[in-house]
Amino acid sequence: MEMTFKFKQFTINQNRCAMKIGTDAVLLGAWTSLEANPFSILDIGAGTGVLALMMAQRSSAELIDAIEIDDAAYEQCVDNFEQSPWADRLFCYHAALDEFVEDLLDEESGMDDTYDLIISNPPFYTDTYKSDDEQRDMARFADALPFRQLIESVAKILSEQGRFSVIIPFSEEKNFIVLASKEHLYPQRILRVKGTPDSEIKRSLIEFSFEESTVHPKELIIETARHQYTEDYIALTEDFYLKM
Repeated sequence: MEMTFKFKQFTINQNRCAMKIGTDAVLLGAWTSLEANPFSILDIGAGTGVLALMMAQRSSAELIDAIEIDDAAYEQCVDNFEQSPWADRLFCYHAALDEFVEDLLDEESGMDDTYDLIISNPPFYTDTYKSDDEQRDMARFADALPFRQLIESVAKILSEQGRFSVIIPFSEEKNFIVLASKEHLYPQRILRVKGTPDSEIKRSLIEFSFEESTVHPKELIIETARHQYTEDYIALTEDFYLKM
């Protein structure tokens, strides 16, 4: 496994992180809409920090925060931020999501209490896949950060006009949308991802806001054959991948 991952404008060191750079994070970071020009962005469960770094490359947001609970991943994320061209706009908190939200909503903390954009590539494997590597399991398993807790937390700290962008297994899409609607968060855009034209839909990228609207899901196919990437996939990720 490559311990350093080079993108066009920044480099990620990932030797201390359980979850390495994968297609999911890059897709989410490239697809997330920045049309509303968010002033403040939060990446929940930052890992290597790749999503926050992609947001820094793509936006002029002045405040880009990240939170990471795992000690080693947190340290690595901080290092990756410091070595990037946008170090002055990036900050990582070492905290659990519930603590972070509590502190944010505590008026005496002096922190601004909402974000214009919240982005997350949450852990989503169930117990059937557990391995002997506790750190990797924590990064991959939904029980470390249940979807319900994620959604409830986001609803508390997302600004009124804000957007919440997430990538989850397609099998969880309906359930996730139902949970979100209980917090008055509704889908604005949905992108369903397939590896090849013949494979099943594997992932759903969903962008939520507090406004109800009608959504027409779109579909993205990554490749037509091994390493033969589709035009749509290249167009989405070429600002980041060196070989695109």
